[in-house]
Amino acid sequence: MWAYVTDNTIQEIIRFPKSMVIDNVRHPRAIFTAWSWTELNNIGIYTVEPGTKGDDRFEITSSPTYAFDSSNKKVTTTYTKTDKALADSNAVDEDGNNLLDEDGNQIINYGLKTTWINITKQRANDLLSKSDWEITRKSEKGTAIASATTTFRDKVRTACDTIETAIKNASNMTQFKALFDTPVDKDGNVTGNPPIHDFPEET
Repeated sequence: MWAYVTDNTIQEIIRFPKSMVIDNVRHPRAIFTAWSWTELNNIGIYTVEPGTKGDDRFEITSSPTYAFDSSNKKVTTTYTKTDKALADSNAVDEDGNNLLDEDGNQIINYGLKTTWINITKQRANDLLSKSDWEITRKSEKGTAIASATTTFRDKVRTACDTIETAIKNASNMTQFKALFDTPVDKDGNVTGNPPIHDFPEET
């Protein structure tokens, strides 16, 4: 991206090359790729240095703000990053009044813990559903369920319980983020799944 700057004030952020009129001279879009930075700077066009956005899994990132750095001849980009809530909260309006649904029930803003517990339950359900036909066959025809199936289903349930417990026990964002870290040994080799995704391999 580029920025058009006059009198140390950013006039425009330019996301794509375009024709521009500067000091009563119309410049074609080609200047953005054909001219050197010195030439562009001479007419008030500077590079925009990208900022760092937050991790969407854990943070809310604001719209960007831009500042002209005259000494380094560039425009910097800044984002404000705010942690998402771990816990649930009641939804309220701008005056702080509780928001209710059409049935009069409190609307809840779900926090990361509830969101990821629900994701975990759904993942477990998806893994179990692939062998549900064996459970149905056992119920309808009396055919024995394969021992490997029983073992796998037990592992899935245990893993689900373990992950849910770990989520509930995370008392702050640092502990919650750690559930997404892939374990490695001293040499940096992966030794397992991130705790939040530690389900057994499908067989």
